[in-house]
Amino acid sequence: MPSEARKPRPQPRITDEGVERLRQRIGVPEPHPTPPHFRCPNEDIFRNWAYSIGDDNPLYCEPDYAAGTRWQGLIAHPAFVGGDTLIGLDEVPEVPPDKRELMRGDPLRGVHAFYSGSAREWWRPLRPQRTVYRRNALVGVLDKQSRFAKRAIHEWTAQVFRDDRDEVLSTQNRLMIRTERDTARKQKKYDSIAIEPYTPEQLEEIDLQYAREEPRGAEPRYWEDVSEGDPIGPRVKGPLTVTDMICYHVGVGMGLYGVRALRLGFKNRQRIPRFYEPDDLNVPDVLQRCHWDPAYARLAGNPSTYDYGRMRETWLVHLCTDWMGDDAWLWKLDAEFRLFNYVGDTHWMRGTVTRKYLAEGGRPAVDLDVSGTNQRGELTTPGHATILLPSREHGPVRLPDPPGEARDLDSLLHAMAERFDRE
Repeated sequence: MPSEARKPRPQPRITDEGVERLRQRIGVPEPHPTPPHFRCPNEDIFRNWAYSIGDDNPLYCEPDYAAGTRWQGLIAHPAFVGGDTLIGLDEVPEVPPDKRELMRGDPLRGVHAFYSGSAREWWRPLRPQRTVYRRNALVGVLDKQSRFAKRAIHEWTAQVFRDDRDEVLSTQNRLMIRTERDTARKQKKYDSIAIEPYTPEQLEEIDLQYAREEPRGAEPRYWEDVSEGDPIGPRVKGPLTVTDMICYHVGVGMGLYGVRALRLGFKNRQRIPRFYEPDDLNVPDVLQRCHWDPAYARLAGNPSTYDYGRMRETWLVHLCTDWMGDDAWLWKLDAEFRLFNYVGDTHWMRGTVTRKYLAEGGRPAVDLDVSGTNQRGELTTPGHATILLPSREHGPVRLPDPPGEARDLDSLLHAMAERFDRE
């Protein structure tokens, strides 16, 4: 007898019960799956990390220069203080025993998840030779209506950081959007993308822009001298090469999956075998190679290899810090990762001052719209930033306070969760 046709498997669904179980995890600390790339970063690490994203601002790279600034010494590039697996020993080494059953599995198992954006805040600078600690937890579960699907869950997780002197440093909030696969509209949005060779004239234009760029540095940008509508930048990033990606990995490490070489790679493959797939020689290699292997990227439906969203986030930070000068403070930055940035693409990072005001405690502040747009005119990375500026009337920048006046990572995570609960 002919075998019966297989019935299609039921598609995973977003259910009210799953969403509620996910919400019950808000604020529950859990260790990060991968140890930090740097345990106790020093001056050389600060410099080499800044170089890995193409930023040579001496405030982050040259101790003698930094000693003459208001900070009286080297501080870490803002984008360094976070970075998923970059820094931070887990303050909580394991899930609390009474929460283990709650934290088991994924309440929305099988529901599509994609990394969509981030929101970061900074309250204090990181100095060299400080051990950094982190605490990780889900802080927000927002039930949204998606443009592409009937229902979408915005899942916000936070990493918060302190140093070994109990200075609360920053938070890095990551947005994962969960959608049902079969309700999402199928789009062939990458089929028409063509990455054309550059003409000598186009490359000359990019080189001329690079030659014009430098950080504002020691010259203060006073709040009184800024007006709403002022342009920020541009800063050029590209044409992106695989070498740029290698340099980026030298700075940030290999990321969430703990990719390692040779025997350590073998051990990692035993830990997460599904992350490995045979290459053309039948040798197991990481799925992550879509970022440096053009053939594999094409198999995944993309025209070429592509960057990481976090990479462009660092470029937005670079745009801000070059503009604001040494005496200012980058307080907040958020970014969406809407489209890929392919090898061969050139991004132009720009911004505009949208608001000038006195923030909490009378701190002179400006809000910016910032963005990254590629050579095809596609907006891939929109975002916003808030910068505190020195003022002739109000004096030097006063560093902001963490939400809820938190003084430790536990209270900070709860303050973050309360903020998302109000949305």
